[in-house]
Parts: sequence; structure tokens; C-alpha cells
Amino acid sequence: ASIYPDGFLPQIAPDVTDYALSAGMRWGLGDWDMDASIGFGANEMMFTIQNTLNRSLGPTSKTVFDAGGYDYDQLVFNISGVRGVEVAGLASPLNVAIGLEARRESYSITAGEPDSYRNGGARIPLGQPGCTGPTAAETAAGGCLAASGSQVFLGFSPSAVVDESREAVGAYIDLEANITDKLLASAAIRAEDYSDFGSNVSGKVAGRYDIADGFAIRTSYSTGFRAPSLQQQFFSGTATNFVAGRPFDIFTFPATNPIPTALGGKPLDSEESTNFSVGAVFQFERASLTIDTYRIEIDNRVVLSENLTSAAVRNYLISQGLPGGDGVRFFINGVDTVTKGVDVVFNYPMSFDDGGRLDLTATANFNETVVTRVPATPSLPTLPPQILFDRLNRLTFEQGTPKDKFAVSANWSKGDFGLTARATRYGQVLSPQNAPTVAAPDFLMSSKTLVDLEARYNFGERVKLAIGADNVFDVYPDPLPAGLNTTGATSFSNLSPFGRSGRFVYGRVTVGF
Repeated sequence: ASIYPDGFLPQIAPDVTDYALSAGMRWGLGDWDMDASIGFGANEMMFTIQNTLNRSLGPTSKTVFDAGGYDYDQLVFNISGVRGVEVAGLASPLNVAIGLEARRESYSITAGEPDSYRNGGARIPLGQPGCTGPTAAETAAGGCLAASGSQVFLGFSPSAVVDESREAVGAYIDLEANITDKLLASAAIRAEDYSDFGSNVSGKVAGRYDIADGFAIRTSYSTGFRAPSLQQQFFSGTATNFVAGRPFDIFTFPATNPIPTALGGKPLDSEESTNFSVGAVFQFERASLTIDTYRIEIDNRVVLSENLTSAAVRNYLISQGLPGGDGVRFFINGVDTVTKGVDVVFNYPMSFDDGGRLDLTATANFNETVVTRVPATPSLPTLPPQILFDRLNRLTFEQGTPKDKFAVSANWSKGDFGLTARATRYGQVLSPQNAPTVAAPDFLMSSKTLVDLEARYNFGERVKLAIGADNVFDVYPDPLPAGLNTTGATSFSNLSPFGRSGRFVYGRVTVGF
């Protein structure tokens, strides 16, 4: 109270540096058209936590902290070749494409200053905010040990520091040809090898049949593979999460850390998927219409566990030398989902005698996701069973994104001038709770429509200027009810499909050399 007599709202103020460089070349090699490229990209995020304090240091605490940060970089090399091969019996040359990719990824975490993560030992008196559910040991000590580090985002400690990397090599071959004048078929296979996750082979087959002029059907089937990212495998950190309207300091650990292991965590495995689609293409004199249906099955999805915040878990964290923490979470496998949907796209271009052109596009998407398997609740030797994937997570997958989305856009150009107008309607989204109540219910956000505008002008061939605004009419999602915003700091749900930042106005200059 001596530092912030009127209360405070901590702010996470990261400095982000992002850069990329790539180069490539094309050349001929006999009958092959060759293409090679190399690219490097990196992103660094260093955190400053301001308008805050380390409550465990008492009234001498600083109010601004260097909390450390993390960075990720990727180096990718690609080489590919394409050629046509005459094959007897085919209605077109067989198009053959082959390629190789080599990739190196690196991820590291940097520690913050000691005051951003250490615990100074100050206690919160029994019954005061932050000490309303003391453990037996805290009651005997006369108060709860205050949370460690800078409030809202605890600095990265030396124990969180990592410097990890991996390599991956992939190769593919793709074949495509007209079997007959009306039937186009293609097949592809890709093999990958990861330094940390072994090998995988995936493939795809697809076809298109022209039933009549302006009408065709198409279908495809493919398999997919994704190894857990380095971030999912090695991230450690602590942040304030709101659970049922109350702030909790939650530790996030790698699944292989002894604490998650004691709570049911296991080494992460890869995700696998199958994708099937069937569609139709209609071509009219000017307009075109495509309708595609799809079904995507993803097995063993990598997700964050629940925030485990029971008294038993907190006592366990204290026993492991982690005082002041309210709970823990970690990445887990074991969630299977099925997504079914329909995509519709309509295009209508128009050209005018004065040289102007207008392209009209309308799109619609309808989809549904169902969780078909969740991780089993583990039996633990020394702790009560912990539910790792509860109602909130399941409903977030199933109803946390719009089941329908519509968009209409108009793009006009004439000479060096151009205008774009777009309206997008997002369907309803549910923001669920694990244990909904009358005061803190599942919250259904209503449909919203956003409008974007942009104007462009080309100053010759090399300089282009654009000004525009996303969300011109400053639309926000429905505000959360008071029972879900007890601190006044979480006015909108994180599940809003278009964010919660309102209008965004921009200018852009593009210079070509």
C-alpha cells in the first residue's frame, strides 16, 4: 500500500526485434527448371514489466523490472526441380517435381534481473487479499508467503534458461498429369527426418474431372505430421492467469520437468493428421464459383494442460522449493479432434470502357470441430488425480471459434489508382468456464461485422503508397459480464475472433529496386 495506495495495473511491455533475409536463384539444368533458395529469420522478445512490484520484497520493491526474454531463429535451404516427361498413354506430359529442404531451428531463454524472479520472504497477513486460502504451514507462520518476482509476469530465472536447437531434412516427389483430356491426377510423397523426433513419411493424392465445359469436380486425400515445437518442449515461465475471476501465479514447465512428471506429464509426441476434401468448380461467362467440403482429423494434438491450482498442488509446489506460486501447467498430448466444413468462394470481375476494373469476391465458411478423445486422468502416487483437460478446454476447441464466417470484398483499380473495401461477418463464439455459475457463466459473444478500407496510388513502377484502416467503425466484441471481470482488467474475452483492439489505421510505402 505504501507503493500503490490506490492499487495498480501491471503492464507487460516487450521489446520485439524481428528480421528476415532470403535469397534465391533459378536456372536450367538440361530438361529441368531448377530453383534454390536460402532464408534466415529470427525473432527476439525481451520483457520489461512496469507499473508493478515484487510483493515479496516489501515496501522497498522496485516498480520496473527487466524480466529477461526468449528468441527463436530458423535457417532454411531449399532446392527443387521441375520437368515434363512424355509418357505413352497419357493425355499430357507427366509433370515431375522433386525437392529437398534442410532446416535448422534454435530457441533460447534469457534470465531477467534477480529482483524480477526472486522471493524476498515477505508474508501477507492471514485473511488479506492474496492470503484467503492459506495452507497449514502458512497458517502456522502467520501469513502466506507473497508471490515471487514482478507481479503479472515473473521474470525468467536461471533455472528457466535454455539454449536448444534441432535439424530437420525433408525430401519430396510430386507427379501430375492428365490421364485423359478430362481427368487430371496427381500424387506426392514427402519423407522427413528430425534430429529429435525421428522419421516420418506422408503423402497426398488428388484428382479433378471436367464433367462439362465450365463444370468440374475435384477431390484430395492427404496425411500430415507435425513435431512439437522447441517452444512447446522447453518453455519455462510464470505469469498471472485469471481463473474464475481470481488472479493466479501459474508456473509453466516443460513436460519432462520433475514437477509435471509428478502430476502426470509425459514427453511430448508428434501430431498426425488425415485430410479429405471434395469440391466442385463452376465457371460461367465471367463469374466463377467453387464449393469445397473437407474433413480434418488430428490425433495427439499438443495443448496446454489445465491450470492445476488445488491446495494439494500448491503444497507440492512449496515442498519443491517454489513458494508463492498458485498453480502449474505444462504441454500435453492426447487430444484428438475432427473438423468438418464447407468453403464457398464466388468471384465476379468486371472491366469498363474507361480502363477501370472491378473485382467482386464473396466467401463463406461453415465448420464444426468435435473433440473425440481427451487425455486420461492420471493416477498419481503421492497426489490426488489431476484433470489435465477439462470442460473449458474442450468447449474452447468445439465452440471457441465461429462456426460461420462471411466476407464480401470489392477491389477497384484504374491506372495508378486502387481502392479496396471489405466487410467480414464473424459468427457467434462461446467463452466457456470449467464450472459456470449464474454470476460467472459461459459467455456467448454475438456475431459482429467489421469493415476494412484501403486506397492506393503508384508513383511510377517502383514507389507505391497505401493508406487504410482495418475495422473502420471501431467494432469491439461483447464485454464480459461483471462476474467474469471482477478486477476490471479483463473487459473482453481472449477468444474474440477479431481481437479487442478496435480500429487500426495505417500508411504503407513500398519501394522497389
